[in-house]
Amino acid sequence: MYNVSTPYEEGGRSQQKRRTREALVAAARELVAAGVPVTVEDAATAASISRTTAYRYFPSRRALLLAAHPEMQQVSMLPADAPDDAASRLDAVVSAFTAMIVDTEAQQRTMLRLSLDHDVETELPLRQGRAIGWINEALEGRVALSDAELRTLVLALRATTGIEALVWLVDIAGLSRTDARELMRWSAQALLAAAVAGPPPAAGPIHRPPPAPG
Repeated sequence: MYNVSTPYEEGGRSQQKRRTREALVAAARELVAAGVPVTVEDAATAASISRTTAYRYFPSRRALLLAAHPEMQQVSMLPADAPDDAASRLDAVVSAFTAMIVDTEAQQRTMLRLSLDHDVETELPLRQGRAIGWINEALEGRVALSDAELRTLVLALRATTGIEALVWLVDIAGLSRTDARELMRWSAQALLAAAVAGPPPAAGPIHRPPPAPG
């Protein structure tokens, strides 16, 4: 699980500090799920922890929301008994990923808004490519594509799967969340089949947006 500790947390009483951190993270998740704009103070109050103590763990709202983001707990989207063929593995990953997105939609939308802000204090989940890693794990070594071609396919799959796609399909296209998930699963299989039939172009390097001036 992704975890960035503060110097304060690295001191003594590690078990107590771990429980305090977990309480703050749990409170933040509940507040975000309820649609409440979360601050460190809000989470501290909800967890019955002093503001001073809370800021020792999370010096900013972004740091707290990063720790509370659902994707940070997930190492892999493949089940323990993962199938061998690429199509089934990909469907398992996309199904699990989209289910998590819908189940934690409030948190996902909050993180999406923050990720659109160039003036970030820390690397947010949507900029870390965790879903890209999950998709790559499903396909690596199971499709006859070069590394560059596989990377292009994985990027194309990620572009049609996740909170960004869900927001467009639900808010703009007017689909139900169930139908949106099914369309993302279908799109994933269509992209895989197209790539196998005719390899995609090799993608160039990823360019991160520069910080906003100011």
